[in-house]
Amino acid sequence: MIRNYTFILLLVCAFASGQNINDVLRYSGENSYGTARFQGLNGAFGALGGDMSSLNVNPAGSAVFNNSLFSVTGSNYNAKNDAMYFNGSSQASLNSVDINQVGGVFVFKSTNNNTEWKKISLAFNYDLVKNFDDELYITGNSNQGIDNYFLDYANGVPFGPLLIKDGEYIEEAYLDIGNTLGFVDQQAFLGYYGGIIDPVDFSDDNNTDYISNAKYSSVNQQYSQSTAGYNSKFTANLASQYGDNLYLGASLNFHSVFFDKLSQLTERGFDSDSEIQTITFDNLLRTEGGGFSFSLGAIGKLNENFRIGGSYQSPTWYNLTDETSQKINSDLADNDISYINFNVVNIYEDYTIKIPEKLTGSLAIIFGRQGLLSFDYSYQDMSKAELRPNSDPSFAAENNYISDKLSAVSTFKLGGEYRIEAVSLRAGYRFEQSPYANGGTIGDLNGYSGGIGYNFGGSRLDLSYNYATQDTDKHLYDTGLPTAAAITNKNTVVSLGYTLNF
Repeated sequence: MIRNYTFILLLVCAFASGQNINDVLRYSGENSYGTARFQGLNGAFGALGGDMSSLNVNPAGSAVFNNSLFSVTGSNYNAKNDAMYFNGSSQASLNSVDINQVGGVFVFKSTNNNTEWKKISLAFNYDLVKNFDDELYITGNSNQGIDNYFLDYANGVPFGPLLIKDGEYIEEAYLDIGNTLGFVDQQAFLGYYGGIIDPVDFSDDNNTDYISNAKYSSVNQQYSQSTAGYNSKFTANLASQYGDNLYLGASLNFHSVFFDKLSQLTERGFDSDSEIQTITFDNLLRTEGGGFSFSLGAIGKLNENFRIGGSYQSPTWYNLTDETSQKINSDLADNDISYINFNVVNIYEDYTIKIPEKLTGSLAIIFGRQGLLSFDYSYQDMSKAELRPNSDPSFAAENNYISDKLSAVSTFKLGGEYRIEAVSLRAGYRFEQSPYANGGTIGDLNGYSGGIGYNFGGSRLDLSYNYATQDTDKHLYDTGLPTAAAITNKNTVVSLGYTLNF
């Protein structure tokens, strides 16, 4: 009965924060998802408009529509990760299918010949900003075991407060330490009762030095990570055409976030005289919340062939809540260690992530009814990203780290479309700089796309193929294991969209 009560009690407890630069980068940037036509041009729509997903680039785009319409897009996502870690190489992939875009626009044309305001458009659109469904598998023989993770946290932590009190269950102690002393002490507790580390002096409650119980020169590590979820955006847009050559627009953007990450580590291959021969360490993170931003934009026709566009997207403010659970086991673990499991949940206090504003400039060349070329350039200074509240000392320190490590990100998009009667052929390219000042940890992104569309007159069917690749350095944990795995991520998206004109 008490153990069930512990589970209920933890639901109303708040725990010390553990958010960092990785959380900021997870919710920054937007992939070129959207309508199939939008993806076919790799999102280069800032000076074009006339597509529901173009509102993600320039909110003036809805005023380009000549009539009301509705569009829906479904996509198949394939994420593939190649990993190199010490002497090991591995591969993992995942497929998922989703409806990634639904939206419509209402166009109201002016009947007053004396006004320069030709029409007003009101648009509503749902877009998938990021699909978090992914699989990662890393394996290799490492000289950096998980014991270093626990030693890094434990050294400096007094031993006495980590001990289970009389009449207290192990899971109650785990939750109480996390709630009152914080994440660092909680990991020290987990390492001790998981049998991974011991204090140098058991008899001294003020002992702050710890040693590992694992003996190895190298240890085989098998690490898997499975993520699921989404960052979606609902846009409410108002735009208008002034005269024959100017389009103006504004949007309110509402994000919805759900993210699950399950990581599992197994270590074997310790020295033959090591009392520990196997360690398992599993972590589950769940994040939920929402975000808000607004955007302003304009598109101008210079003449029949050239259009320019400019847009401003405000900072995006995400309000998020994290829940974490852990499991650990080893040959020397406490007999009751299994009671610390995924049913024992740490609930963190709400926090805010601020993603910096973005500026986009665009140019398009229109070749009559034959086709077009479009180019977008976006600038976003990621060094201005922040975790809030700033009054939290750990957030203040992490924000200084973000400011030092991250830099401005430039993104280039180029797209083209060629029409042969009712058929449209499309292609695009995207280049996005690394958000890191040194260009490491996360590399530059390169993306390629192609597509085809058929116009039935009152409706249109579009098909697109989008491929992007990016190299990243993946640290298995935030501390203790300094050697990163080299990951090559390859994302492929095949989308089919339907547009109905009214």
